[in-house]
Amino acid sequence: MAIVLSGCGRRDHIVVGAKNFTESDLLAEIVAQQIERRTGLPVERRLHLGGTFVCDRAIKAGNIDLYVEYTGTAFTAILKQRPISDPDSVYRFVAATYARQFQLQWTAPLGFNNTFAILVRRTDAQRYGLRSIGDLARVAPRWKAAFGYEFLERADGFAGLAKVYGLTFSRPPSAMDLGLTYRALADHRVDVIAGNSTDGQIAALDLAVLIDDHRYFPPYQAAPIVRATTLEKYPAVSRALAELGGKISDAEMRRLNALADVEHKDIAEIARAWLAERIP
Repeated sequence: MAIVLSGCGRRDHIVVGAKNFTESDLLAEIVAQQIERRTGLPVERRLHLGGTFVCDRAIKAGNIDLYVEYTGTAFTAILKQRPISDPDSVYRFVAATYARQFQLQWTAPLGFNNTFAILVRRTDAQRYGLRSIGDLARVAPRWKAAFGYEFLERADGFAGLAKVYGLTFSRPPSAMDLGLTYRALADHRVDVIAGNSTDGQIAALDLAVLIDDHRYFPPYQAAPIVRATTLEKYPAVSRALAELGGKISDAEMRRLNALADVEHKDIAEIARAWLAERIP
């Protein structure tokens, strides 16, 4: 049932935001449906809102109540920390800092780590013996790269990666929408991209993920972050989100993303079926 504010005629509601890529939209839909079915609160979706910084500004301004963020992204892009590799240390730091500085609460991680994935065509990986990002330095001077806008700007993005691995491409990497980079790689317009390790298109397009042998990237555990005032007003939201903790593995997230991106199934239907099966 809908929850009504006393003394007024409008229905109260929760606003769930998402970044501008499939996985974020899908997780937002899972979160939204979970809140609706467990609390009765109406949920407004603001899917595909924008990149990390757009969603960060929106939640701090109170334009959205929650969205799913990644620990390594918060640690490096928002809090400007140098990347470290220990997942628990990163989570504890972001949770404490967000609560203290922004009055935002990190809830339990959903269970998977969506790190950046440096991708090449599998045929090229086999032809040139590429297993790690370190191996990429051998062929990079002859190759073209394309990266998402955010990856080119972030502290845990291309500039640091190039420095750590000594990467120099035949020309400066092209900047394009993250979703377009996959097709550019598959169509041989570029030779290397930075995707997400849980993307469903990796297997569908027969791409190879290069091992981060220098452990450059920090952990990127996905977890809903929520305005503290929202949780104070609606404690049932906290209980609903707690049920999602640890429920999605890396392989499961890849499967769900593939349903959306490869099989083109409706995101709301994917979320509904997953919740019915995993959290009845």
